Amino acid sequence: MTTFADRAAELRQQLNYHIYRYNVLGSPIITDAEYDRLYHELKQIEAEHPELVTTDSPTQRAGSDLSEDFPKVPHAAPILSLANAFSEEDLRAWEERNRKLLPSDAVLDYTLEPKLDGLTVVITYENGILVKAATRGDGEQGDDVTNNVRTIRNVPLKIPVDPNGPPAPGRLVVRGEVLFLKKDFEALNKRQEAEGLPLYINARNTASGTLKQKESRITASRPLTAYLYNIVTVVGYEWEKQWDTLNYLRDLGFPVAPDVGYYPTLSDIIQQLPTWESRRSQLDFEIDGVVIKINNLLIADELGFSGKDPRGAIAYKFPAEEMSTKLIGVTVNIGRTGKVTPTAQLEPVFLGGVTVVNASLHNYDQIARLDIRLGDTVIVKRSGEVIPYVIGPVTGARDGSETSILPPTHCPHCQTPVIQLDGLIDYFCPNRHCPERIFRSIEFFVSRGAMDIEGMGPQTVKTLIERGLIQDEADIFTLKRESLMDLEGFADKKVDNLLASIEAARHRPLPQLLASLGIDGVGEVVARLVADHFGSMDGVLSANVQAIDDIEGIGPVLAQNVVDWFADEHNQQVLKKMRAAGVTMQAEAKVIASDSLSGKTFVLTGTLPTLSREQAEAIIESHGGKISGSVSKKTSYVLMGDQPGSKADKARQLGVPIISEAQLWEMVGENPTESNTNPQNPTQPTLL
Repeated sequence: MTTFADRAAELRQQLNYHIYRYNVLGSPIITDAEYDRLYHELKQIEAEHPELVTTDSPTQRAGSDLSEDFPKVPHAAPILSLANAFSEEDLRAWEERNRKLLPSDAVLDYTLEPKLDGLTVVITYENGILVKAATRGDGEQGDDVTNNVRTIRNVPLKIPVDPNGPPAPGRLVVRGEVLFLKKDFEALNKRQEAEGLPLYINARNTASGTLKQKESRITASRPLTAYLYNIVTVVGYEWEKQWDTLNYLRDLGFPVAPDVGYYPTLSDIIQQLPTWESRRSQLDFEIDGVVIKINNLLIADELGFSGKDPRGAIAYKFPAEEMSTKLIGVTVNIGRTGKVTPTAQLEPVFLGGVTVVNASLHNYDQIARLDIRLGDTVIVKRSGEVIPYVIGPVTGARDGSETSILPPTHCPHCQTPVIQLDGLIDYFCPNRHCPERIFRSIEFFVSRGAMDIEGMGPQTVKTLIERGLIQDEADIFTLKRESLMDLEGFADKKVDNLLASIEAARHRPLPQLLASLGIDGVGEVVARLVADHFGSMDGVLSANVQAIDDIEGIGPVLAQNVVDWFADEHNQQVLKKMRAAGVTMQAEAKVIASDSLSGKTFVLTGTLPTLSREQAEAIIESHGGKISGSVSKKTSYVLMGDQPGSKADKARQLGVPIISEAQLWEMVGENPTESNTNPQNPTQPTLL
């Protein structure tokens, strides 16, 4: 059994080796995050077993001889972290969630601030004098680092710094971040180098170790910087805007991060994100994203919390997190179309909040181009909720035992020779009866994004196939209670729920059925366009390429995909069995209020003031108009709401008229307060 002493010695050896590779050879074989993990493990062991601390420990070089006996300081209010966003969609979803909790006339404007990659500090002033400073700790209390914070040169010991500034409140608690400016961290390492000492690897960890020194003279010898960005509590003052708070902090003499900005809409914020990300390397300090805050503090307070996260602010994180690990195998996956996809099997690695054991290798062309070999140490990247993928190999870590990765010659599930079609980089299993292809097709058909048959997950699908109860999608609708009761783990309630879900799926709308068939390129929007145009499955079945290509929003390639799918004899048999089982094959009859929009095609973008997307589409279609998912020269109008996407830009480029919700009401000649706008039941009014 490995002892703590053995593990500490192993960690010291590993860390010092990685310091050498990084600083001397300039050829690291692990990422900064992995170094941090090893470093913190050693620091924890040394904290629990101080007798194991040695002079060559990297923790000593980083000045991290932490003491567990720091006095604890309770915070005046919880010092909370923020929820994260990783995309424009995440940000818009955040705003939409907030709007649903607010009055319809609430105005949301925002501040944009850099997300500083440092150590949180909470500083208390009484009658203008710095009296206490603490780390964030667990959010409720932190370590008392008052003497060390006093050594940070840009933290005022007394406020206001300018005698002409605003008078100091009786009590003021502010929150900020302590860090090294890039130039100061570089200077610190130059000093280390001049003294023959190892260089510091990570600026944030070094800042943390510096701030939590037992001897404040050591902290004072290192050029830490602080930026303040929030008021935790204050006596005698009140603000309604975060922007006013930042200006007040500046007026008192606090350092506020440069380039903070005010923006009237979230769309304005989103336009700034690429700029921030592209210039993060040019900033004076390290950031790992930006923080977006609702400017109106009263609204932010009214929104409250979701779990422990305040709803009034969110951190937009830049991609991505990277770690290195061992590539121990390659799994060959076969999709419902027969596409062969290689997946990396990895030694488990904790990345982006989850343990990753599999990652995408994209395709065999990419594997060859990057020269990824079995047994390699590879860099794995995970950004937000994106599936982890292998960036490439760490060639410096090779020992000669690595072997090449070649595409399979045969499908691992049916042993059919794989093929590579002309002009394509992917390989395919051409066997339509491949058991894995059948499984993947049915798995997709029943999934939540398709026919949404609850209770029929992947394992249930596999069981039904293995027992011979289903061979294709249509067989699902002929399953019998007695057959299901014979299956292991299927009791009365589970069987009843599954059969009820299958019965509900039998009556799904035609567009949903079309989108569930797995036709290449046919999703929700295209399926609705096709169903609306032809009105029935028979109509689609008898259509040719030209008839489908004539539909606004569908091009010749997509039209050919639809025709090819319906021309396949196997697919025709599946549809025939579905029809016999009572699956809906007819489009719902549309209620026509007028023909005022006849011949007009609309594209929707953004959030409308009072109508949902479904309601707006129902209004347009009930007056004879058509809906398209993309803007083209054939588009008659783009109906635009708040926070429009790229469709609005495309409309401007093509000169397509852009209209508002109010203009739509004018075009159909209706009063929105009296109109029947419920898409589920057009004869019943929706209260707007």
